[in-house]
Amino acid sequence: MTSAPDRLLRRLEWQVIRRLDGQLLGSYRTVFRGSGIDFADLREYTHEDDVRHIDWNVTARLDEPYVRQYTEDRELTAWLVLDLSASMRFGTSGGKDGLLTELAVCLARLFTQGGNRIGAVLYDNGLQRVVPPRTGRNHVLRLAHEISRAASAVGDKPGAATDVDGMLRLAASQARRRSLVFVISDFISGDAVNWESSLTRLTHRHEVVAIRVVDPMELDLPDLGLVLVEDAETGEQVLVDTSDPLFQQRLREQVDGREAAVAAAMRRARVTPHLVTTDQDPLLALVDMVRWSKRRRS
Repeated sequence: MTSAPDRLLRRLEWQVIRRLDGQLLGSYRTVFRGSGIDFADLREYTHEDDVRHIDWNVTARLDEPYVRQYTEDRELTAWLVLDLSASMRFGTSGGKDGLLTELAVCLARLFTQGGNRIGAVLYDNGLQRVVPPRTGRNHVLRLAHEISRAASAVGDKPGAATDVDGMLRLAASQARRRSLVFVISDFISGDAVNWESSLTRLTHRHEVVAIRVVDPMELDLPDLGLVLVEDAETGEQVLVDTSDPLFQQRLREQVDGREAAVAAAMRRARVTPHLVTTDQDPLLALVDMVRWSKRRRS
């Protein structure tokens, strides 16, 4: 009998990966920057670019900032930085953790099909596991098993708010060579956004893609009457009246404030987050990422 990770990989290979093979990898391969690479082209500077890649001779000649583009001359190394905290177990349609698993397995299989290596950092406050970069389908199966095992080991025990800052620092310590880093998380870290500096340091060395997994109910809680709400991170329970206009107003203000703070931190770190909701098809989410990357680099 095949295992659950094996069944998941087979389903994703049939439904998603065959339709995306070569598209996502090609989008990043043509613009990947690092040491030991070949010059490919020039393009106009955008506010998201690293100023270190500005070609000052061309900029002076054309009186407009231009950056140099390069083509990687070796196989890519990619990392999956996966948030397995309690808040990721919230959600409808399989939950945020289910969507994280599908996205992670899809990305791993896409990148290993071309002989590229991919590793993973599995993170929760009480569990940190690193899977070194390897290639091949068997390695993707191992990653799927490790994600499932790590999620089970974390269990449903509440604890402190997720240490997103610690997760990013651990990723930076493991990805020593310049790599393509996918951070998949809800980026919920208590009341404060304290991970901006760590994300900025990560982007100084690596190409970082932030995939923010969110459930629609986190953005817009419907009128459900009296409900018992539990904080997945701390275990605190509160009985609230979701039909109360004052409660809805306060909740909306808190959500808007959190979203604005996360967006501002991402912008200052020069990372564009890709928002993926639990009711969204993973295929469509990855296609949108490919299209965005191609538009940005064209």
